[in-house]
Amino acid sequence: MQAVQVPEAGGNFEVVEQPIPEPGPGEVRVKVHACGICHSDAFVKDGAMPGIEYPRVPGHEVAGVVDAVGDDVSQWAVGQSVGVGWHGGHCFECEACRAGDFVNCENGQICGISYDGGYAEYMVAPQEAVASMPDGLDYTDAAPLLCAGITTYNALRNGDLQPGDHVAVQGIGGLGHLAVQYARQFGCEVTALSRGTDKEELAYGLGANNYIDTTAHDPAEALQALGGADVILATAPNSKAISELVGGLGRDGQLLVVAATGEPIEVSPLDLIMGRKSVAGWPSGTAADSEDTLDFSALNDVAPMIETYPLSEADAAYDRMINNEARFRVVLVPDHDAPLSA
Repeated sequence: MQAVQVPEAGGNFEVVEQPIPEPGPGEVRVKVHACGICHSDAFVKDGAMPGIEYPRVPGHEVAGVVDAVGDDVSQWAVGQSVGVGWHGGHCFECEACRAGDFVNCENGQICGISYDGGYAEYMVAPQEAVASMPDGLDYTDAAPLLCAGITTYNALRNGDLQPGDHVAVQGIGGLGHLAVQYARQFGCEVTALSRGTDKEELAYGLGANNYIDTTAHDPAEALQALGGADVILATAPNSKAISELVGGLGRDGQLLVVAATGEPIEVSPLDLIMGRKSVAGWPSGTAADSEDTLDFSALNDVAPMIETYPLSEADAAYDRMINNEARFRVVLVPDHDAPLSA
């Protein structure tokens, strides 16, 4: 099969030929039809996470079909449409697993980091990492939902929202353009916040009720003029911009952060105390959460805006993603009929 690997930390992508992997006990082999490229793939590319064994095939937004199953696998059968996301399996034995908190498994695996991921024609994953995909959902649309989708959907549905609540989405990019759609389908009033006006028409088309240009207006004041937000979902990784949003929360409002920025967020304790406000974060979720995300998206016509590239052009596709040139998600599509070599 054809695969794209990172040979070493900081190395360039290599298109290589590899044997098709065989699933072991408790494992499922997926014939990859689409794999999204995520900013988190930089962990593999740059060697930014300890313990990665190289060479490594990245990719944790995988959509495809079960191609083979190992021993002791009863839940999955050849021919099923499935996905594999960031959550790449858990141990069932640690304290978190015993409590049912598989996301925080002490020995958890990450697809495309702990083992080879979806930048390939085939991949193997633990059976508990695999999510069922609903009929009629295109593989290229499903792939980004397994990271960008589940991250925003899971954060919002765990944000104690009620229909009619006011949700503000900061950043209309790879995460934010999905968050606007989810919040609207939850029955919420949605305000989109972005720099400039170039995404205003898009935001309204995605379902936003209001739009705030943060270069022309103080975002907190503008949100308060709309009555304050019950939830502000921060999706753009800019800590300064996120810090400026707290004042836009209404009473009992929550700033919910999914933007993976390494810089600290500055929050005044007085702001939190006077309005009973809070700041929280939310990770992606398990395979069960992925299934919920895929089902909800299919039922409510929530779809990512994507650009597709063949597997052989992974390098160019990754560059568009990492340089924020894509609108809004980049998806690799293997050509299973292409010759492996000239």
